[in-house]
Amino acid sequence: MAEAARRVDVAVIGAGIVGSAIARELAATSLSVALIEAKSDVGDGTSKANTAILHTGFDSKPGTLESRLVARGYVLLSEYAAATGIPIERTGAVLVAWTQEELNALPGLQETAQRNGYQHCKLVDAHEVYTLVPDLGPGVLGGLLVPDESITCTWTTNLALATEAVQRGAQLMLDCPVTGISVGARGTELHTAKGTIEARWVINAAGLGADHIDRLFGMDRFNVTPRRGQLLVFDKLARPKAPLIVLPVPSSLGKGVLISPTIYGNVMLGPTAEDLTDRTATETTEAGFEFLVAKGARLMPTLLDEEVTASYSGLRAAIESNDYLISVEDDLRYVLVGGIRSTGLTAGMAIAEHVMGLLADTELDLEQRADLPAPPQMPNLGEAYLRPYQDAEQIAADADYGRIVCFCERVTYGEVRDAFASTIAPRDLDGLRRRTRVMNGRCQGFFCGAQIQQLLADRGEG
Repeated sequence: MAEAARRVDVAVIGAGIVGSAIARELAATSLSVALIEAKSDVGDGTSKANTAILHTGFDSKPGTLESRLVARGYVLLSEYAAATGIPIERTGAVLVAWTQEELNALPGLQETAQRNGYQHCKLVDAHEVYTLVPDLGPGVLGGLLVPDESITCTWTTNLALATEAVQRGAQLMLDCPVTGISVGARGTELHTAKGTIEARWVINAAGLGADHIDRLFGMDRFNVTPRRGQLLVFDKLARPKAPLIVLPVPSSLGKGVLISPTIYGNVMLGPTAEDLTDRTATETTEAGFEFLVAKGARLMPTLLDEEVTASYSGLRAAIESNDYLISVEDDLRYVLVGGIRSTGLTAGMAIAEHVMGLLADTELDLEQRADLPAPPQMPNLGEAYLRPYQDAEQIAADADYGRIVCFCERVTYGEVRDAFASTIAPRDLDGLRRRTRVMNGRCQGFFCGAQIQQLLADRGEG
């Protein structure tokens, strides 16, 4: 049965990283805020399936809004991670030139980094590249070292932002797709699967659906092209082969295929860049795997000798513009936040800050409250940090942290219990995976799957 109509000052459509970050900022004021998500969990769209790299913004197009917000977001998210426990590893990265043309492009990329305010890039010769990454295939001509590129956990980032938004007072509405919009003299009615939501202002952070929401407001400014990125994930035994992020020299389609360590201790190869029309096409394909294997055979042949433990696919919201599309329509009391590609992980908090700046000229009272709760403390999913099964003191205080339920990923019953008791609890197996790493290891749930499903069933979930 649909829920009764409700009224809020601001409705944010989309509970990915960007929408959650915006809702978190708004919920710090005295405004009433609704965070509306079509799916059954936060971060269950584009935000859950990216390369999880915290970018310095060294290779952004200078002078763009994206370049400014990525650089600012790197600082904000780094600080937020330290406050909330989001894991980050400062691995660094190296762009690798395999052709003379790519080698000739490296000084220009270094200059681009400097124009973007990042001064730490360093040109290195082939010998130094191989010293950094000995397992690279033959033929490297040189590289560009970017020491501050990092890896993080996109799942924990999204969950932390949404959790803090809720703890600050935002209403989270899941399974709530927006099907229609009526703009009136005093506000906007959002027609959803859970009834009508009346909002003074609406912020469109709907990702792949941002252009559809924009059209419901009577606009026809851009089209989202879903760009699929498929990736292969290699076993943790492969991690020594990728001590840092190995980047290609960028092309017009994006950053290309990379090799990267993950925060969970694996190695990742990908992504592809396939422009599609189907906004639900997140399946992996034989052609995608063949493409990645061919790329991997050149980049790092010995990586292909390692076990592939998982594969996944995500969709990025590509648009015609080469920049973010963020604008305020005062007459409609509407903000568009569109065209946020994979850099949205890094830039999300800066995008929220930017939107708050744009709203400062409206009638909304954005003064921050004095009674804000402390930031949430997130469970650590990072392999490089102390996890509960390793923490003797934590186990002594609570034996559930010594009861392992997923042996591949060393996930304990205490962590699963805590996820169920959290502010935004998982509703299904995928949600539990993103909160604990359960069933993400080399057996992919073959050993622990039945027990995990029973834990979900005992809660009436799954």
